[in-house]
Amino acid sequence: MVEGLIPYLFPSRASYVIFSEFFDALQAMVTEAAVMLSHTGEHSMITLEVNGQHYELDVNPDVPLLAVLRGELKLTGTKYGCGAGDCGSCTVHIDGKPERSCLIPVGKVQGKRITTIEGLRDDHPVKLAWEAEQVPQCGYCQPGQIMQAAAFIDRNPNPSDAEISEAMNGNLCRCGTYPRIFRAIRRALLEREQIRRG
Repeated sequence: MVEGLIPYLFPSRASYVIFSEFFDALQAMVTEAAVMLSHTGEHSMITLEVNGQHYELDVNPDVPLLAVLRGELKLTGTKYGCGAGDCGSCTVHIDGKPERSCLIPVGKVQGKRITTIEGLRDDHPVKLAWEAEQVPQCGYCQPGQIMQAAAFIDRNPNPSDAEISEAMNGNLCRCGTYPRIFRAIRRALLEREQIRRG
């Protein structure tokens, strides 16, 4: 399994810490750049509904939603990974569907319900399963993984293993926690079914 590669990628705890600190520093730089970017070019008043709250922002409507979430609204749970929509770290829900916030201009999401990892309730079956299965390793990709999984189980309460794999295929985990992610999704589905049956 992919998890077996971790000792080769990070032969010591120190190398893992350095890797983790590098990504923390990268996030800080990206957030700072996002704030600067949202104030360049033409501005207009944008009204957003994020996690049930309404915001009016004077920003460039062509700036990616991710930049506004992190830079303007300080919702830093949504991560910058690739900037191309390929890794899934920036996944949020837009009207209940998982979307890559690094690709969507903020002007295109006016009048839509946006939910970030901060807005997903703490007792959501996916969040509880993630904790129970101890899914995160470095944790960087996990908000996007959780948002993708939560939207998936809302749409498909009884998926096959292949359907789970296909749904999560666009969310990358550099630490290789895929087996734990899979177990957590199965656990969340089981928990949800038990709640439904009362």
